[in-house]
Amino acid sequence: MKNQNATAAKPGKAGSYCLTLVLIAITSVSCANRSNQGVAAIGKNGASATDLKTFGTAGKEEVLYPDHEVVLFQHEGPGCLTHMWFGGDWPGYERTQIRFYVDDEVTPSIDMELFLGHGIGWGDSSAPWGTERLGKTGQPSGLYNTYRIPFGKSIRITGKLGAGVEKPQTFWWIFRGVENFPVYLGNIQLPPNARLRLQVHNDTTLDPLQMIEIAQSPGAGALYQVTLAVASKNCNFLEAMLRAYLNGAKDPLLLSSGTEDYFLGTYYFNRGMYNLPLAGLTHMDAPAAGPCRFSAYRFHDEDPIIFQKGLRLVWRNGEEKEGKTFGSPQQSQITSYVWLYEW
Repeated sequence: MKNQNATAAKPGKAGSYCLTLVLIAITSVSCANRSNQGVAAIGKNGASATDLKTFGTAGKEEVLYPDHEVVLFQHEGPGCLTHMWFGGDWPGYERTQIRFYVDDEVTPSIDMELFLGHGIGWGDSSAPWGTERLGKTGQPSGLYNTYRIPFGKSIRITGKLGAGVEKPQTFWWIFRGVENFPVYLGNIQLPPNARLRLQVHNDTTLDPLQMIEIAQSPGAGALYQVTLAVASKNCNFLEAMLRAYLNGAKDPLLLSSGTEDYFLGTYYFNRGMYNLPLAGLTHMDAPAAGPCRFSAYRFHDEDPIIFQKGLRLVWRNGEEKEGKTFGSPQQSQITSYVWLYEW
């Protein structure tokens, strides 16, 4: 097994990421050795402790560049990432691009901005906060997560400065994982070929009551996590119900009666920011005269949404029911991150 860190890679295309309707759809999965008692197993049973081997690395005062990707870590053989952490401090740090190439991918299945990848929109500097799955302990960095990212042959992780950052910057990081880990979503063991993938919509403009498909999958899988960031002239977009179309169904499974209650809030998040294991509000601006903007994350490990023959996840800019429009939704700008396990 070979590890490598801080080596130059081929130039990559910078992503353009601007606004904030970040729907991070992530179902919380754990790669851990568990007994079969109380576990709904899919595929082969978990490996014994003697089959497991920890791997990882840390980068100290390495350099990121604006014009090409740098390899932060790579590992050959089957395994699962279990921990990552990021440090650094420069204007535009939140837009730093981290890419995960799984099993010799040419195009990364996970391509995330650093803050949005941790459920944070609008470059919000609030800290410290955290749960077992993700958190932010410093300013502007100290970002960590324990997303389970499985791979069968290899993984390569790269870093690149975000849009608008023109000079090389000093960066710190930690990556760790375990070889031969079975992957669990809550207490459901996922198949050995399950892979975590990220679907992103950046800075999309929606008219009032317009719908957007923030995630789509044609086969079998599970929703892992959703991050949503939205900006508008008022907060009436929060009336939107989140809809999941499972297994080709024409009628949706309604996941919420409004956007804030999908993220476990209520009354337009009237008690301010919070960070809980299942969901969190990571940014909120709602002055009486507007404009309104927010970001939030929601995990689905203890609240599994499973599909066998496809998924369409749809958000709406505001809501209408039986001819009644709730409030007066305005044109909105949205960014969404939806994480799916697919197999």
